[in-house]
Amino acid sequence: MQLTDLNWPAVRDLNKDIPVVIPIAALEQHGAHMPLFTDSILCGEIIRRTAERLGDRVLVAPLMWLGNSDHHLDYPGTLSAAPRVYLDLLGGLLENFLHHGFKRLVFINGHGGNDVPGKQAVFEIRQRHRLRNDLLLLFATYWHLGAKPWEVDPQIEQRQMGHACEWETSMILRIAPHLVGDIQSLEPVPFGNPFEPASRGWVTQDRTVPGYIGNPCTATAEKGETLLQGFSEDVVALLERVIRWDGKDWNG
Repeated sequence: MQLTDLNWPAVRDLNKDIPVVIPIAALEQHGAHMPLFTDSILCGEIIRRTAERLGDRVLVAPLMWLGNSDHHLDYPGTLSAAPRVYLDLLGGLLENFLHHGFKRLVFINGHGGNDVPGKQAVFEIRQRHRLRNDLLLLFATYWHLGAKPWEVDPQIEQRQMGHACEWETSMILRIAPHLVGDIQSLEPVPFGNPFEPASRGWVTQDRTVPGYIGNPCTATAEKGETLLQGFSEDVVALLERVIRWDGKDWNG
């Protein structure tokens, strides 16, 4: 069920235990071979597939295309909400839905730079409403929900999400191939080990000159469908758990 399709009395009359899905992504550089809107296109497709499966059992908000992309700002075309601004933006969205009575709010994220402020936003809003015991506030990045696409298709080489990489390029080849440039001449950009397991502050040029990380030249549309199916199934499984939640159990 799409929030944008409803009028206000219809929203007022909804069961407020319905999960509200808030897709968030970005508009930022994805190398010379991929569109700026990559993250939003992919997150939108995964949410579209998810909504088809779950129908009126979830309420889907419009995709928030502006993300926290300051680390990509040296590449023209990138648009970004600075980290603290972005945190407040997400917090405000949660507060809006809470004001309207909804209790199960789920961010589905499609951009790595949103991860830290997104988790902080759900943490802060929970503290602000600490006397309530009926809230479920979740943040989930779709490729971190358990899928192991290389086990489905052994031709998939990467074992983690990169940037404009084999995974993202394959998925765009599946749903919008006309937006993908020449990938055959691209050289792999290794992920590296930036003082792991510590978390290092970085800007994109610390890691890559051309703007991508991974190996986009191995991308195919067939791999893209495998990836989209797996990630969508993970999101559906998460939302099924949210639907089943009894409203109080910590373990879900």
